[in-house]
Amino acid sequence: MVGILVAAIIILLAYIAYVQVQIRCISKQLDKRLKEHTRQPISIELFNSNLNKLAANINKSFKTEEELRLNVIRNEKEFKELIANISHDLRTPLTAIKGYQQLMDKGELSDKQRKNLSIANKHAEELGQLIEHFFEYSYILNMQPKLQMERINLTNLVTECIIASVTIFEDNGISVNFEETPPIFICADREKVTRIIQNLIRNCVQHSGGEIKVKLSVDTKAVISFQNPIKESPHIEADKIFERFYTGDKARSHSTGLGLSIVKLLAEQMGGSAYAELNGEMLDIRVTLPMIREKRKEIRGLGACFFTLTFKKN
Repeated sequence: MVGILVAAIIILLAYIAYVQVQIRCISKQLDKRLKEHTRQPISIELFNSNLNKLAANINKSFKTEEELRLNVIRNEKEFKELIANISHDLRTPLTAIKGYQQLMDKGELSDKQRKNLSIANKHAEELGQLIEHFFEYSYILNMQPKLQMERINLTNLVTECIIASVTIFEDNGISVNFEETPPIFICADREKVTRIIQNLIRNCVQHSGGEIKVKLSVDTKAVISFQNPIKESPHIEADKIFERFYTGDKARSHSTGLGLSIVKLLAEQMGGSAYAELNGEMLDIRVTLPMIREKRKEIRGLGACFFTLTFKKN
């Protein structure tokens, strides 16, 4: 009797040990899926109804998750194509509108008619800029990035872009405080970095309620910082401003909300990032880009200088 009891205990312990082995096996398979991003179903070797049911439910969950992932990819692809088609389809009628406006401008018009035509031209230009944003965004999303990576003096490039935007600042009566650092060298695509800076400038001009502060710094990467007080109403969610079509004030905005989305996309394509912080009514948008590391010690050991550009609207 004792022998039978001992044998039963041994068999039970062996069974428990084998169940534990199967549980560890399931855990290893889950770890492998996470680390190697595989899509292998979970399998077990022991015939146990509870473990078999657990494995079956896990596999069902994986299948449902995979179906959702594929649906998201499919919907994202359709959305990208929709943006591309919309931007393309809008270009043709807009070109025709501008053509007729030019013909009207050459004709004999009264002062009131010419004033109305000027207003129409202004709105047509705004619409053209919105369409260009759609077109650029769809192009960046659908095309594989062909990066021309090179050594760039970021300090000089930011300075050039600010100086090139003097007319924009002047027309909007905005002053720029630029903390100019010694040369910071990055490894990036010059055209894309220029586009990032231009979009940051346009965003500040459109939404700034005062002086724009521009600063370059060095962390693990080069950092471009654009700070501006928010105009009129600070209904801005800093964690959402890089989302496509996000605008802080939907009732007043004349923007697609794609400018900063393009900034984030371009930065990430070059191994960088974009983020924003809201301190009271001051919005700080920062873009990081990979830098030439051998220059880091030289940059940190040098000082910085400042200059301010002040413009008054006529």
